[in-house]
Amino acid sequence: MRQPTIRDVAERAGVSKSLVSLVLRGSQRVRPEKREAVLRAVRELGYRPNSAARSLSERRTRTIGVLLNDLRNPWFVDLLDGLNPPLHTSGLHMLLADARLNRRAGQDPTGPFLDLRADGLVIVGTLPDPAALGPVADRVPVVVAGAREPVPPGVDTVAGDDEEGARLATEHLIGLGHRRIAHLAGYGAVGELRRRGFEAATRRHGLADTAVVEPTDMTEEGGYRGTVRLLGRGDRKRPTAVFAVNDITAVGVLSAAEELGFGAPRDLSVVGYDDTSLARLRHVWLTTVDNAAHEVGRRAAHLLLDRLAGAGGAGEVHLCAPELRVRGTTAPPAGG
Repeated sequence: MRQPTIRDVAERAGVSKSLVSLVLRGSQRVRPEKREAVLRAVRELGYRPNSAARSLSERRTRTIGVLLNDLRNPWFVDLLDGLNPPLHTSGLHMLLADARLNRRAGQDPTGPFLDLRADGLVIVGTLPDPAALGPVADRVPVVVAGAREPVPPGVDTVAGDDEEGARLATEHLIGLGHRRIAHLAGYGAVGELRRRGFEAATRRHGLADTAVVEPTDMTEEGGYRGTVRLLGRGDRKRPTAVFAVNDITAVGVLSAAEELGFGAPRDLSVVGYDDTSLARLRHVWLTTVDNAAHEVGRRAAHLLLDRLAGAGGAGEVHLCAPELRVRGTTAPPAGG
């Protein structure tokens, strides 16, 4: 059966082919009754635009590459929920790739997007070599979301305010009465900012001498192993509260504490970071910091759309305000 063409749509709607093209591109220069006639003809005929031909005529593919640092991170899912709607409304489609897999294969993680002639690129999370974005940014607009490493000129960055979020988490534990607080820290610029917020808050309250920073690899296993080390300290040095660098690490904290006979929050208060779907599971119900993932994604989309529309200038850093989500894993220390 022959597929309907733009000519068929024009004949059914009683308009010209050029007017059909304007409607399909979302132009506002079409009268409402003409637009409705065209859209009705499209529905009745089951017409689908020829994307390849359209890309050739517009010299655009109407696709946006989205490079995720690690598909396993649930925070990225919430970010994508904010990123996609503005792009979709503008007639753009996302192409996803996992940078971790490309690195294992020894491939340039951004190369496939350039080969496919993506109109723009959103980098989600930390890349090992942000300077490598320079040649890419010379060819297409680039926005970095959820990372804080330095980027080349002309690249915008959107992220949560990690230092402020860590301060909120630490102040919450101090306000509950905890005096021996440990931080399971991460790596990269984000990990450094969260550690800095923790240390600033403990210093402000005169707790620097009793605060402990334990490095982790920001995984559940890393949280588990770090907690085993912390809870193996003597009673006078054992922390009564742990602030984990992210929710995944905090899940490891809860697992280790349970295995070692420490109840949360009865014996050990635990705070995570990112407010992912893991934190909201009823049997976890983790106190955590909402890092504004949806808003980070939404702002990243609009910054990229501005760049696609011709906005230039130096790249800027845009920070979204975090919020503390108090749930069931924090309480005053045992014995007051």
